[in-house]
Amino acid sequence: MSLNEYVRKRSFGSTPEPEPAGPRASTGGNSFCVQRHDATRLHYDFRLEVDGTLKSWAIPKGPTLDPTPKRLAAMVEDHPLEYGNFEGNIPKGNYGAGSVMLWDRGTYETLGDKSPEEQLARGDFKFKLHGEKLNGEFAIVQMKGRVKGNEWLLLKKKDAEARPGWDVEQYAYSVSTGRTQEEIARDLPARDSASAMGKKKLRATR
Repeated sequence: MSLNEYVRKRSFGSTPEPEPAGPRASTGGNSFCVQRHDATRLHYDFRLEVDGTLKSWAIPKGPTLDPTPKRLAAMVEDHPLEYGNFEGNIPKGNYGAGSVMLWDRGTYETLGDKSPEEQLARGDFKFKLHGEKLNGEFAIVQMKGRVKGNEWLLLKKKDAEARPGWDVEQYAYSVSTGRTQEEIARDLPARDSASAMGKKKLRATR
């Protein structure tokens, strides 16, 4: 998949975001990540590894383990696989300026007999997440007949991992460094235990 749009929007001499390593063949990898991005508006960037890049959606209200709400997800440009570990600050004057938190990470498995590429092409991608915060079955479904053409919905399925009333903002810490959004914005060092408090919260809800 092309990363031309990702490269076009960024000046790598002035942003710490990773530059693509170069053309690579798909390895059939199945990583995912979610980044909490405090840019012009706070939102969450949901990314799934497909065909050698990270397919990406901006989710204003963030993902949820509650199966009731449908989360609007705007598809954006593909990102390089290297972006899956990115956390830091994009300086003012750059595209997407603001602090970026690595909010969740893990792997996923495709549900059904169709490949991720085939499911995305038909606008209905079903998968199971194995993350540090997000787990269980999800679907991301394209909204048909919309003018922009990039509007999707992220849906949590009713399964053993579903948590009615689950609040994404109760888990606003980095799985990489344990920092809050403010601590990242201030370039403070990583905490000793990256997610100790968060893991306690997660255990309490299971």
